[in-house]
Amino acid sequence: MGLMRRPPRYVQGFVDRHGKPRFYFRRAGFKSASLPGLPWSPEFMNAYQEAVAGQPALVGSERVTPGTMRALAVSYYASLEFRSLKGITQGVYRNIIDRFCRETDAKGQPNGDKRAATLTREHIVKLMTARADKPDSANGLRKVLRAMMKHAIDISIRTDDPTRDVKALRPKSKLGFHRWTEAEISHFEATHPIGTKARLALAAGLYTGQARQDVVAMGPQHIRDEALHWIRAKTADSTGIELTIPIHPDFRAIIDATPNRHLTFLVTELGKPFTAAGFGNWFREQCDMAGLHHCTFHGLRKAASVRLAEASCTPHEIASITGHATLKEIVRYTQTADRKRLAAAAMEKVKTRTTIVKPAAEFDRKKKIS
Repeated sequence: MGLMRRPPRYVQGFVDRHGKPRFYFRRAGFKSASLPGLPWSPEFMNAYQEAVAGQPALVGSERVTPGTMRALAVSYYASLEFRSLKGITQGVYRNIIDRFCRETDAKGQPNGDKRAATLTREHIVKLMTARADKPDSANGLRKVLRAMMKHAIDISIRTDDPTRDVKALRPKSKLGFHRWTEAEISHFEATHPIGTKARLALAAGLYTGQARQDVVAMGPQHIRDEALHWIRAKTADSTGIELTIPIHPDFRAIIDATPNRHLTFLVTELGKPFTAAGFGNWFREQCDMAGLHHCTFHGLRKAASVRLAEASCTPHEIASITGHATLKEIVRYTQTADRKRLAAAAMEKVKTRTTIVKPAAEFDRKKKIS
């Protein structure tokens, strides 16, 4: 009689007083579970995979098969790694993962129903290739799949990471989000006059240089001695540096002219604070109303940085307003502004240079003599 295979990892067993073998899944940080049947039997492995994934087979009204990508996603959402992400990042990751799980292959099988253990590098390369015309989307999927595969290794569903050697796609433009031009800013202002919520949103972006997740949380209580005291959400847990941004006179005039009885400057039609995603969608509509379909709120952060650079502010002065964690991006803005000023100065020097142009007739005469 051959020896019985050793039970899977995290399985403990004993024989009860009736002589019946009992097996349990026990792992620190996970809920203990009774495992039916004998190790490696189908019923045993289904229960084991459910336990090791850290979530039940039924989530809400949706049945999740243990060991699938959908089950892995649910387990990842409950993990400490995912719960440690900022709320806005969690939302982005969920959208990408849920959309991926709903997508189907050529045979009509949803990605979420496929086994997490069978995902290969070739599969990921194909997924990236299908999104080649949208490199940001492809790279975003690669990023979340890498996080999921790391979690799969942590809970013993996999022993390897198939995303490891898959390279990110190059973005179509190194410039990233479009930076608003002064003409576009003026056009938006003409469409949305002072006193409107849209104009206040524009001013908040231009005169604070902050991201949308910060702007939606700002309110009158953050202004003391005519300066906005703020800690960026993105760097709150890393640098935690408090910014002290003087209120520009134009920004103050727009704030005073916009009706508001809430703790945040910007609220929804129901009088509630915006979420970052909701605000982004709403501001997108305001840009569309002005015919600025290629402009986004993030582009205002760039425009604010460029305005400061063209006013001869140093990188450190600009960072004291925008709160950039590193100076790399700001240095690029200031170098561009410096080149612009130097080019103008150089052309002025050329204008003062005396140039004598000889008439064409004189050239013809000398040619005939020679």
